[in-house]
Amino acid sequence: MSKLFRIRKDISKKAYLISAFSAFLLLFGAWMFFSMTGIVKSSILPTPMAVCSYILRSIADGTLWNNMSVSIFRIMAGFAIAVIVGAPLGVLCGTFKICESFIQSLCEFIRYMPVPAFIPLIMVWVGIGEEAKIAVIFLGTLFQIIPMTADHVRSLPEDLLNAAYTLGANRKQAIMKVIVPAIMPKLFETMRMMVGWAWTYLVVAELVAANSGLGYAILKAQRVLKTEAIFAGILIIGILGICTDRAFAVITKKSFRWVDWGEK
Repeated sequence: MSKLFRIRKDISKKAYLISAFSAFLLLFGAWMFFSMTGIVKSSILPTPMAVCSYILRSIADGTLWNNMSVSIFRIMAGFAIAVIVGAPLGVLCGTFKICESFIQSLCEFIRYMPVPAFIPLIMVWVGIGEEAKIAVIFLGTLFQIIPMTADHVRSLPEDLLNAAYTLGANRKQAIMKVIVPAIMPKLFETMRMMVGWAWTYLVVAELVAANSGLGYAILKAQRVLKTEAIFAGILIIGILGICTDRAFAVITKKSFRWVDWGEK
């Protein structure tokens, strides 16, 4: 037992999987206990069977697939644009102090502003179509990606750049041939974390005049207190979120085999 609680030491893969499975089993068991014994009213906490039944009905009538596809498109579009814009800005901030003072100072100020507060402005700027939902995801992740990317650049050993200059590299080559390749593993890890943030902004994004999507379905169910639909939407978002997380983890491991990722 003491081997399981060694500070910052690995445990066996079997022990890791058993522990992870036990956490989900405990949560599911508590859910079943409180919902099926009547300790918590079904209008507040539906039973797992009621939620599963609702999901199966949604699959059968096609509404679940439609809502999932719409939400996945919004998440991926907003997140991809945030990475395309934010990663280069983060590299500039981490490389040049003048860019850090100009861009990151403003970014640090904006990233503490609540994204829902921007919704009225977004509706004025881009309307109430798909662009508005994508813009919410974009804003929710952009100002997190920039400082995290900049930190990755600043954490690079100075010896890497000195070696490049010694070999005759100019400024552009130092950035494109040394800095960018060196931060790519950490950048992918940052993207993996940020796609999780993107999923958390989904319900907020679908506040903007939506008529489809998982977030919209949750908000619609809330109005009539259809808790099994709310729980179903939350579970589906959680499952899709963990799927994207695992996908990024696999892509990162396959793309950067020389990095020791431990048990990630």
